[in-house]
Amino acid sequence: MILTGLSPPAPPYPHNGAVDTEAGGERIPRIRAVRGGEARLIPDIDRERAWLLTVEGAPQSYVDLDEPEHLEFEYARRVGHLLDAAAPAGAPLDVLHLGGGALALPRYVAASRPGSRQYVAEPDAELTAFVTEVLPLPEGAGVTVVAADGRAALEEAADGSADVLLADVYSGSRIPAHLTTLPYARQAARVLRTDGVYAANLADAAPFRFLASQLATFAEVFPYVAIVAEPAVLRGRRFGNVVLLASRREPPLEELARRCSADPFPARVEHGSALDRFLRGASPVGDASAVPSPEPPDGAFGIG
Repeated sequence: MILTGLSPPAPPYPHNGAVDTEAGGERIPRIRAVRGGEARLIPDIDRERAWLLTVEGAPQSYVDLDEPEHLEFEYARRVGHLLDAAAPAGAPLDVLHLGGGALALPRYVAASRPGSRQYVAEPDAELTAFVTEVLPLPEGAGVTVVAADGRAALEEAADGSADVLLADVYSGSRIPAHLTTLPYARQAARVLRTDGVYAANLADAAPFRFLASQLATFAEVFPYVAIVAEPAVLRGRRFGNVVLLASRREPPLEELARRCSADPFPARVEHGSALDRFLRGASPVGDASAVPSPEPPDGAFGIG
């Protein structure tokens, strides 16, 4: 089973009838060359219609067609808790996804909040075609997926059009530099509604230089910033995922913290003065000085 991982790439167009078995009903791994390298969809032997997506051997996304509300990766579970707390249970949301893997989070929103309108920007059209061929979206899911760069899609989005903006974009195992800057953060603020929330899947380790730069960048634009991560990552004991949150109005941090602490893979929510130790005088990132997120050490993300 997969316990954690990075998630980048993703989806495409609605398709009917999942092609998830070979003759005789046996599920086998599917392999295809995509823009990002060799993509594989690997069946989970413990769940009848669940699949792991990897690209160049790195776990990207996990989907259970029978239970779309099951989120396997730890960081995705934390984003799921945010989505659960973002509005009354079952209320539809307008969500813009930058990246999406095998569309685990769009599927989660569609199942938990029917009637939601979701737009996914994924630059790897070949990966999208592969994923939706094997793991099609259900009819009426309300998910539109286009082949587009995340920042370009953000810049083209209408003012105040999203309740939630989820950024989960990786080129290989690193976040592209142009999705880490102050102009990018300002575009995110423009697209979000007044009570909307931005959430990004980051990855870093002590001394948290990249995380500090992102906190400084988004704090320049949004009055409220927070992070969610496993305690061992926050203590600097290992490289791992950190979910960055930003909003103009105070997000439901108390409810989010309760959900994250009760999760089978507990996480902490840190905000306010607790973030000072990460900032350490960091400055917002401009387009000219931006660099990709750090390269994960060997074995940081894998199949367990």
